[in-house]
Amino acid sequence: MSKYLEIALIAGLTVGMTASASMAEDYGLGREALPEEIAAWDVKVMPDGRGLPEGSGDVWTGDEAFGMYCASCHGDFAEGVGNWPSLAGGMGTLDRDDPVKTVGSYWPYLSTVWDYVNRSMPYGYAQSLSADEVYAITAYILYSNNVVDDDFTLSHENFAEVEMPNADGFIVDDRPETEYPDWRGDPCMEECKDAVEITMRAAVLDVTPQDEE
Repeated sequence: MSKYLEIALIAGLTVGMTASASMAEDYGLGREALPEEIAAWDVKVMPDGRGLPEGSGDVWTGDEAFGMYCASCHGDFAEGVGNWPSLAGGMGTLDRDDPVKTVGSYWPYLSTVWDYVNRSMPYGYAQSLSADEVYAITAYILYSNNVVDDDFTLSHENFAEVEMPNADGFIVDDRPETEYPDWRGDPCMEECKDAVEITMRAAVLDVTPQDEE
């Protein structure tokens, strides 16, 4: 490290510590967020449609938008390209050893689709799509999974009416009521069981890596 860089770092740290001490003394830390700043961050969409902006998009508009923004990774028909995930198909595979989890076969809420596209896509250009484009792309993904017909238009008004194929495939997490109380008592530290038995081996469960011969 050069002498000048070392001096600059020491000076910067000293100024930062002084500024921090000053702010801590008078508690003048930052400012309240402006309404427009909060709105820019608050883009979440709930399963019942809360948080959706006004707008709409039909399947065929979504077909064009998907081809422009999404197909390079997810394929023209949402089937996936290479290691990029498929968004369509996989119906009836959730009980297999290697299930195909797509929007149609796995995702229980349409809000997850809309929110993810709106928040994170296209890859590298997140939040560059308009609300209407997100509605249209979501409609096309639904069509690719045979959830809607080709004349379907998705909007903030009919959003909650769309039922996903795997909507009933999840259960409510009831562990706070059924399991947590058992964990909060005093733990047993000795003579907790009459005898220790091996009930299963990792090799039988097929979780132990083995070298191929």
